[in-house]
Amino acid sequence: MKIPFLDLKEQSKVIEKDVLRSLHDLMQRNDFILGRDLFEFEKEFAGFCESKFCVGVNSGTDALFLGLKSLDIGPGDEVIVPAFTYIASALAVTYTGAKPVFVDIDQVTYNIDTAKVKERISRRTKAILPVHLYGHPAEMFDILKLARKYNLKVIEDAAQAHGTKYKFPKGNWKIAGSIADIGCFSFYPTKNLGAFGDGGAVVVNSRNIYKKLLMLRDYGRKSRYEHVRLGYNSRLDTLQAAILRAKLKHLNHWNSLRRKNAWLYSKLLQEVEGVIIPKQADYAKHVYHVYAIRVKNRKQLLEEFARRGISALIHYPIPLHLQKVYEKLGYKKGDFPIAEKVAGQIISLPMYPHLKFGEIKAICRTIKENVKK
Repeated sequence: MKIPFLDLKEQSKVIEKDVLRSLHDLMQRNDFILGRDLFEFEKEFAGFCESKFCVGVNSGTDALFLGLKSLDIGPGDEVIVPAFTYIASALAVTYTGAKPVFVDIDQVTYNIDTAKVKERISRRTKAILPVHLYGHPAEMFDILKLARKYNLKVIEDAAQAHGTKYKFPKGNWKIAGSIADIGCFSFYPTKNLGAFGDGGAVVVNSRNIYKKLLMLRDYGRKSRYEHVRLGYNSRLDTLQAAILRAKLKHLNHWNSLRRKNAWLYSKLLQEVEGVIIPKQADYAKHVYHVYAIRVKNRKQLLEEFARRGISALIHYPIPLHLQKVYEKLGYKKGDFPIAEKVAGQIISLPMYPHLKFGEIKAICRTIKENVKK
């Protein structure tokens, strides 16, 4: 039995008619850049995120970069970033000229450890950039409390968290991306809401920041040939927006299927000695972009997966402070022990809405037979 890490064929079947209809309409209109489907998607995705505005851009990385720029973050500033995440979270900070300052992670949620953020705040700190890693929300109440105390901006990296929800202490739920100053999303094809290529978006409630973002993504343009600020070419293609509109209608259902798959994984693995399964905090509604377990004998288990035709990945094998690109920041091994420990043990199991229960059982059987206790 071959089990892929990700299989989008069933999703494509579901949206095929809508996408072909939209493609036909798009070819009739010829509005390939900043076209009707883009503006409709921006309205629909802002509504989905319970935010006032959405600006479609060409990638999740640019969503973070332009989001930071819209908050006037640049040279001389520092932005606090978790040490364990995809490197785009830090690169976006570096692109602005600011400095990423790394913080260790919580060993249960794998998100930034809010208890350790305060000690990394300096007079140069301008913002905190929490990542809702794997689809589990960061502890936003504590982060926002710190931000208010030190007059900092908060940028949510929700690239893996389409539909994720966070519960505040008073019991009110908010959707990821709508909680802080801005929320940044990726529509890379593997995401819970994925395009047929690169894509991203920023959601925001401030009209002033929204207007900045519109100019930043389109050459700093005020009118067709009038440019009033340094801008970029970072527009979400109308074609990709049309595909995302078709998929957005099904996102809540697909997320519920992911949660069912995660429930079965956890049920089958919860008593297996030597396996640490993902936990969902009381304040969280997880969307399981990734279902990640931890084991001590990762190399051996991955080799056995490969022998049995099961695809698995590692998200992520090297924490950011040990990446060569950031060696000049002066970090060393041992600086962030939780991030380093998790990076050495984590395995992402196959996870997508239409993964079959029989496949999950086969994966779990392989783990039980090969995990080191």
